[in-house]
Amino acid sequence: MQHNIPVNQLRHTIGPQVEGMARAVEACVHCGFCLPACPTYRILGEEMNSPRGRIILMKAALEGELSAPEVKPYIDLCLGCLACTTACPSGVEYEALVTPFRAYARDHGQRPFMEKARERLAQELLPHPGRFRLAAAAGRLAKPFQELLPDELHGMLALLPEHLPHARPLPAFVPAQGPRRGRVALLAGCVQQALAPQINWATLQVLAMNGVEVVIPAEQGCCGALPMHIGDLEAARRMALHNLGVFPTDVDSVLTNAAGCGSAMKHYELLFEDDFALEEVIAFSRRVRDVSEFLDELGIQAPSPLPQPLRVAYHDACHLAHAQKITAAPRRLLKMVPGLSITEIAEADICCGSAGTYNLEQPEMAGQLGQRKVGHILATGAEAVVTGNIGCMVQIRNHLEALDQPRPVYHVMEVLAMAYGLAG
Repeated sequence: MQHNIPVNQLRHTIGPQVEGMARAVEACVHCGFCLPACPTYRILGEEMNSPRGRIILMKAALEGELSAPEVKPYIDLCLGCLACTTACPSGVEYEALVTPFRAYARDHGQRPFMEKARERLAQELLPHPGRFRLAAAAGRLAKPFQELLPDELHGMLALLPEHLPHARPLPAFVPAQGPRRGRVALLAGCVQQALAPQINWATLQVLAMNGVEVVIPAEQGCCGALPMHIGDLEAARRMALHNLGVFPTDVDSVLTNAAGCGSAMKHYELLFEDDFALEEVIAFSRRVRDVSEFLDELGIQAPSPLPQPLRVAYHDACHLAHAQKITAAPRRLLKMVPGLSITEIAEADICCGSAGTYNLEQPEMAGQLGQRKVGHILATGAEAVVTGNIGCMVQIRNHLEALDQPRPVYHVMEVLAMAYGLAG
């Protein structure tokens, strides 16, 4: 299929990313393998809310047949889960199309005031753990009066936990225990530091016990996943360049324990392409590893049996399974824990509805997907859930509690830390 996208004409408004967009459009043969893999198509059954349909719409907008505002609602409803890329037999690089198109749509057409206000609020709060903690405290006070607030803020308030754990600042360096087997740097994450600081501590303890010393740069900032998701590529570039400047180069890997962060950092080249910093960006991205991926390759000490047998359902975070193609590594690590049995979840490849800030932007669709996911989790009879992404953990925990079916929701590193008998 030949496209008619005016690459040279659009280059000045989109940048060099337009060539990647054109290649993605050209690669799509409209076979339809992506349809059953797409969460929104499963729920709505509409071609325009499928990857194939969205590619056709974006192509039409880039060729001038439709306006960006006409296409934007369908692109906004996309979770960016990239399940379509796993299902695609033609190798369509959907992310290379949808991420820059969102930036293009932001600059072409008026956006509602509340959409911009909600986006600004998220950008000012989510990447800053201290600010987020203060805002969460204020939000809990506002919850009883949420009906007086704009509808656009209801989703944000609904996701706030009743209580936030105490802040647990991270050290700058954690030495390896025993012979040193590796040296890494850790991305601490943003919201995760406020909502679940025990995940980073479990990660540091598990790495140290397996002979890995860890550097945690104090000056690090947001990975850029949030602005990438909403199409604010200029902000994402600033964040990427900042982290490139503060993360050390004398490490084996840069580790993440949040799937969304790892996906963003592994795809930094989408932000720069022909930019002067491209070589440095590619070198950095190639060092990025999910912590489960890293430990699986390194090999870990045999964990001890759990105090009592535990049956868990393992949830594949989309940005681990589809964006990073990591599914076997966390399962192999978990299967090494004596007394832990893993059950698979029906529709394991379908998103839980978290998807970065999606559950703030599209609470109705996110809610339907969350309910669908926990329904499948409960059907397994598992006593707990394990996954590798903070957003998924929050989404699943909230929907389990909404059904009055609470279950512990653990990160993979938390389970390993328990098996090693490490303090939380």
